[in-house]
This record gives sequence, structure tokens and C-alpha cells, in this order.
Amino acid sequence: MLAYLDHHASTPCDPAVQAAMEPWWSVQAANPSSRLHRPGLEAAAAVERARTQVARALGAGEATGVVFTSGATEANNLALKGVVEAALERGEPRRRLLTLATEHRAVLDPLRYLERHGFPLTVLPVGRDGLVNLEAFAAALGPDVLLASVMAANNEIGVLQPLAAIAELCRAQGVLLHVDGAQAAGHIPLAMETLGIDLLSVSGHKCYGPKGVGALLLLPGVALAAQLHGGGQEGGLRAGTVAVPLVVGLGEALQRCCADRSERARRLGALRDRLWQSLEALGGVDCNGAGAPRLSHNLNITVSGVDGTALHRLLRRDLAVSSGSACSQGSPSHVLAALGLSRAAAAASVRFGLGRGTGEAEIGRAIEAVSAAVRQLRG
Repeated sequence: MLAYLDHHASTPCDPAVQAAMEPWWSVQAANPSSRLHRPGLEAAAAVERARTQVARALGAGEATGVVFTSGATEANNLALKGVVEAALERGEPRRRLLTLATEHRAVLDPLRYLERHGFPLTVLPVGRDGLVNLEAFAAALGPDVLLASVMAANNEIGVLQPLAAIAELCRAQGVLLHVDGAQAAGHIPLAMETLGIDLLSVSGHKCYGPKGVGALLLLPGVALAAQLHGGGQEGGLRAGTVAVPLVVGLGEALQRCCADRSERARRLGALRDRLWQSLEALGGVDCNGAGAPRLSHNLNITVSGVDGTALHRLLRRDLAVSSGSACSQGSPSHVLAALGLSRAAAAASVRFGLGRGTGEAEIGRAIEAVSAAVRQLRG
């Protein structure tokens, strides 16, 4: 059996989450917008309970809006395009958008779409450690900037951007801050209001919940234009019948992730460190991104002196790992390129994403598989 170490791409759905979702597929199948009978009211109440669970898990107050979506990609599009369209409607003179070169494609692509439609985009570089220079970030802000989008935890190299400092800089300039929290929610403390995040996107299947559901959280006063029209659901911000089983699963998953987050981070951090120490001992193996601050369950390495395609061909016999984002579909990693890696070096990189089910056996298998592959390829 393969050792599954690709939890950044997707996590297995928690059995307890599956159990919480189960009755809403069939036994309690009413539409939550049907408020004239008890089954509809019960479905609506389940949606509101899930909304409360999501808000509490992410440090959001009662007045914070929680808009359920199909995932973080839709949430990102709603946040970025929604803010821009709302600004246009009110005649806001600010138009420039700001982001980092290492953002997920679900942020970069919508921003580039907006750039093509007349909204200037500034893409800041990062250092070799994957972190943005705060002085450079401050210098890029200005009275013409409408919104900045910065990922909380990178999906490839796991580094954590200094969100509190970034939020403070944005607030001082009157700039809205959007954060893609898909890889961070449920894995690190992410207190939205305390940090000063205006809009936060999350995804269910990155935190042991179901695929096909996510959410966008927005602070009171943040104006947003809907991107889907046709039913007025989710406060008029996301038309379409709410998928009750999925939002129930998202709320349950985030609640459970918060409950075991500290213990999980400690255990997986120790396993990750053992993996890194063993692979580093092979020689010619570099860690991509800062050692800290970093997700405890992430390790991204580059192996020198080997062909990347051959390396992954050998590893897939024993391991489920990747060379980058699952959304890149085999293309060279733009994240590793932003760190200064060549195309060949990026191809010879391996991302390990540990998870709840990872134990000593999986780490041992990973060490053996990589060691054997490196020995074979280096001759």
C-alpha cells in the first residue's frame, strides 16, 4: 500500500465528519430555503449551526459574514472580483491590486483577469525563504491600492507569511486585505478579527472535510458584489441551493481540527523533522522555503544530481507525493521559480504533506523510497 503523503492536495474526510453529514443526504433532504415546513426549517438551522462553527473556528465575530461556496477557488474569485465590482459601483478611485509571486493560481489567475480589465496589478517577489519583505510590501502600498491578497500558508513550501504585520500595513493605508487560508485553516491558529483580515477564503477538503465546499468570511462593512445570480441565497452573495450535507461537513471538520490542532502539529512536526534529517543526510538535498515559520506537516525538498521525471517515476511505486500544487497539472512550479530554482531543480523537487494518518511507518517508507531512488539515479 502506498504511503499517502500528499495532504496539501487533499485530506481524507474524517469518519466523524462523514457521520455528521450522512442524514442530510437522504433522511433529512429538505431545501434550507423552504421555510414553510419543519424539514426545511431543520435544514436551515443546520446551515446556520455550520456557519457558527466556521466563524468560531476562524476567530470571526457574530457580525462577520460567512458565505458558503463550492471551495476556496470560488471563494477567492468571489472575494477578488466581488471587491473590485463593488468598488466600481460606488465610484471608488482606487484600482490597483497587490499580491505575491507565490500565491496559488486560484488567486493569481483572477487577479490577472482583473488586470486585463483595467485594474493594475503589482506582483511582489519573495526571498529565497519564500517570505515577503515587509519594507518592500509597505513601499508597494499607496493611495491607489484597493486590495492586497496574501496567502496565509503556502500550499507548496508551507511558509507562513507575517499576516499581522501585513494587515497592520494595509489598514494604515486603507487597503482591504484578502487571505487565502485554504492550507492554514484548521492547521494553525487563524484568528481573523485579531489579525485584521478583511476577507478570508477556506476549503473543506484541506482540513479533513468533504470536497466541493468552502467559505468566504468577510468583516462587517466590506462591500462585495455577487458573482453568481439567480436565487438570492447566502445573503444575496452566492445564488444556488446550499448543499446542506457539505456545509455541515465543513463546520464539523473545522471544529474537530481546532480541537486536535496543537497535538497534531506537535506530532507531525516531530515526524517531519525526522524525515528532513534523514533526507538531508543523503547529501545534495535542500529544503525549499524557510524552516520557520512553516506548517508543521510540510516539507519541500530539491534533490540535486537527479532527473526529476525519473525521481518521481521511482517514488510513485511506494509514495503518494507531488512536485508541486495539484492544480499545476504537471507544469513547472511557479512557487519554486519565485524562490530562484531552475526548471530542472523544480522538477527534481518533492513536496511531502503529512496528515492525521501519518505515522512512523509512513515516514520510514518515505525515507527508504527516497534514499533508494537517489542512490539508483546517482549511480
